[in-house]
Amino acid sequence: MKPAANKPDENFFSNEVAKKEQRKLKALHDKNGVWFGLGMMGMVGWSVAVPSLLGAALGIWLDKSYPQSFSWTLTFLMVGIIAGSIIAWSWVLKEDREVHNKDKENNDE
Repeated sequence: MKPAANKPDENFFSNEVAKKEQRKLKALHDKNGVWFGLGMMGMVGWSVAVPSLLGAALGIWLDKSYPQSFSWTLTFLMVGIIAGSIIAWSWVLKEDREVHNKDKENNDE
């Protein structure tokens, strides 16, 4: 039989093992992996590309319909790039906040 003095050490060890197990299980279910990173790059790319292409298409139509001394295509292409960049930036900030909140929750446990 083991002496009673070892009980606190056993409880500490059991608690540490349980915490590590919980972290590993949580990591399996979290979305922070290689595929998430690739998906994030794709999302950022599409969020800039789509508004840019829509702006260029609108600009081409306006250049044909209402010619001016300046290029509607270039103007709306730049507007699309700026709008897409703002969308991508806000999306990345939101994801970053979620990751940091999860890290904080994991550290609090």
